[in-house]
Amino acid sequence: MNLLYLAAPAVAFLLLAAHFLRAENMIATAASVLIVSLLFVRRPWAARVLQAALLLGSLEWLLSIIGLVRTRIGLGEPYLRAALILGAVCLLTAIASLVFETRRLRARYGLAPTESPGAR
Repeated sequence: MNLLYLAAPAVAFLLLAAHFLRAENMIATAASVLIVSLLFVRRPWAARVLQAALLLGSLEWLLSIIGLVRTRIGLGEPYLRAALILGAVCLLTAIASLVFETRRLRARYGLAPTESPGAR
C-alpha cells in the first residue's frame, strides 16, 4: 500500500526531470531522477528533503507557467490550454508533498505523529 502513496512523488519527480531535459538542463534532470532514490531511505530527514524538493518543483512549474503565458501572449498565440495543463502538473507536484503527512508514511519514515488540537 505504501507503494501507491509513493507513486505520486515519483511521478512528480519524473515529470520534473522531463521538464528539465526539455530545457537541456542536465544537472537538474539528473537531480530530479536521483532524488527518487530517497523514497527508499526510511529516515525523517529523507521525507523532509523530498517534501522540500517537491515544493521547489511546484515553484518551478509556476514560474514555467508564467513564462509560457507571457511568451504566448507576446506572440499572439493561444495559452489557456497549456497553462491549465501545467497548472494541473503544478498542483500534482504540490499535493505529492503532502503524502508524507499521511499516517502510513509518517510511520514508514519515522516522523513524529501530529497531535490533533483536541487531544490535550
